[in-house]
Amino acid sequence: MSEFQLIANYFNQPSLTSVGDMPAELGIGDDCALLSLPDQQQLAISIDTLVADVHFPAEAAAEQIGYRALAVSVSDLAAMGAKPSWFTLALTLPESDRSWLAQFAKGLSQAANQFDIRLVGGDTTRGYLTISIQVHGLVDPSRAMLRSKAAVGDLIYVSGTLGDAAAALKYVKSQPNLPEFTSSVVSQLYQRFYRPEPRINLGQRLAALGVKCAIDISDGLLADLGHILEESAKADHSVGAKLDLAALPVSQALLSEVDNASAFNLALTGGDDYELCFTAPPQLAPQLSPLVEAGDITLIGKITAQPGIVDIYDQTIAVDQPGYQHF
Repeated sequence: MSEFQLIANYFNQPSLTSVGDMPAELGIGDDCALLSLPDQQQLAISIDTLVADVHFPAEAAAEQIGYRALAVSVSDLAAMGAKPSWFTLALTLPESDRSWLAQFAKGLSQAANQFDIRLVGGDTTRGYLTISIQVHGLVDPSRAMLRSKAAVGDLIYVSGTLGDAAAALKYVKSQPNLPEFTSSVVSQLYQRFYRPEPRINLGQRLAALGVKCAIDISDGLLADLGHILEESAKADHSVGAKLDLAALPVSQALLSEVDNASAFNLALTGGDDYELCFTAPPQLAPQLSPLVEAGDITLIGKITAQPGIVDIYDQTIAVDQPGYQHF
């Protein structure tokens, strides 16, 4: 099967190329895609690379790999408050396995339709299994949420629950695919790892409310909050964070798997949650309270003038490693 046959058979399909309400002027089939932007919109672009046995088990089900690859990429658009529009796919394969490709394309299509994002191009080549996805989204220039916009006095919130995907790793590493007979708890943890839910609607809602600073939690809360502090310090002046560790949102599934101390350690450092961490001035608290009451977001701390991340007793938060290290 040639490269062009592979693309035509598995990726140049309506389930991937006719998704969402943002058509391409020119999609798959030429040297470049041609995209037109609506008036008063900026293009938000991000790229993620997932490598087999680094970001997912090589033996995992291809359908799960395809869904996860697009979901984690779209999460970056959610953190910016952008509306997903288009994506490109660069796929490196050890061989052109028809069954694997069909299942991978199925999972990719499920995610594309879930997130209303259209495939407009890409590339394939032979080598170790590696997936690179570049996502494109639209955002009002006045509403884009940036890592560099945290200010002293801001409140710190996170969405959803933290630590589930990290807790799944011990199962995923030993048994990449969900066993046929397993507990609902373990199944839930598998789902959080393979089918994360990028907070697209929440990101856009926060941006519309006036939230200016956000990041998605991919490397762990401490690490990603640290990125906010670092970038905000560059933009203005030194900032730090004070966290109420008792307020960290963790699921019953996680608490049924590990003790409280381990659960909060995973919530702080585990990563792969793809929830949002954002800061907001106190005057936005009334507008955010319905989301708090619904359990969509949780208030966990505030931005301070003192550099570093401490707990409510002003003690440095002790962990073995603040989050995922890429190198």
